[in-house]
Amino acid sequence: MTTLSTIEIAAAEEHRYSVIWLHGLGADGHDFEDVIDELNLKAANNIRFIFPNAPVRPVTLNGGITMRAWYDIASLTQEQPVDLDGINQSCLHIGELIEREINQGIASEHILLAGFSQGGMIALHTGLCYPQPLAGVLALSTYLPTLKQVAKSASNTNQNLPILMAHGILDAVIAVEVAKSAFDGLSGLGYKVQWHDYLMGHSLCVEELEHISEFINALFKRP
Repeated sequence: MTTLSTIEIAAAEEHRYSVIWLHGLGADGHDFEDVIDELNLKAANNIRFIFPNAPVRPVTLNGGITMRAWYDIASLTQEQPVDLDGINQSCLHIGELIEREINQGIASEHILLAGFSQGGMIALHTGLCYPQPLAGVLALSTYLPTLKQVAKSASNTNQNLPILMAHGILDAVIAVEVAKSAFDGLSGLGYKVQWHDYLMGHSLCVEELEHISEFINALFKRP
């Protein structure tokens, strides 16, 4: 049983696929709940969507104010120390959610991780290091400060994991250059990563939703 609370949208018909979608810093599981209807997914009726709530913790970047966060963060630059303990703990929690889906009969290859900003970082790290094959990872407006750790502990099982990274070139929260360095680093490790950027800030846009839809539709087919 997972230690995270979740918001869930049940599959309307036979449950064949699962999407675990992680929110960003200070948000909660409701943040992307309304996005699903805009994706026009062919297998929508066969997908269960799980939106976990991050733990509440003090965040150094925001003056120690407590909020939902997947890990503590002091700066959004790559030079600052990384909260590896917090990251690893959140990855374990997401692993629990994956295991729950597997225990309910969903093949690991039918489980997709998605995340925005901080949530995208946890989705990436978890997906790359998870010991069983997953469907893919959506990493939206995010970065990967744990690239060195991933290079050491990545799972060979997910070496061919489909990954989509999408970012706004006007993002004032996580600079597009920081995200692009994560893309370059993963590409250098042999991962096949799709990259898209858009004329937007730290958010979503219509063109991005179309790319997300194409990505999921290529992975999850209507029975």
